[in-house]
Amino acid sequence: MNCLWCEAEGAKIEKNTVYWELPDGTRSIEITETPCVKCENCLMEYQEEDVITNIEDQLLLIDTNKIDDSISFHHLMKQPRLLKRNYFNF
Repeated sequence: MNCLWCEAEGAKIEKNTVYWELPDGTRSIEITETPCVKCENCLMEYQEEDVITNIEDQLLLIDTNKIDDSISFHHLMKQPRLLKRNYFNF
């Protein structure tokens, strides 16, 4: 896999911790074990677009009052949705 930042080969899929502001802006949460790309060449760690979209959509579609300040990516994605999908994402 090539790194999107430095374009070097050898980037790997790993997991890291990210911090995300909730859509309503009331607080931020820690999301552990989030899939990421890690580049040994430039040391950049980043989330791919589909992971970002999944997190943002899920946070829009669940009752964020029911989640703690820290949650794993897996548990976040398993939270029951209030709507089936994000109807505002065209």
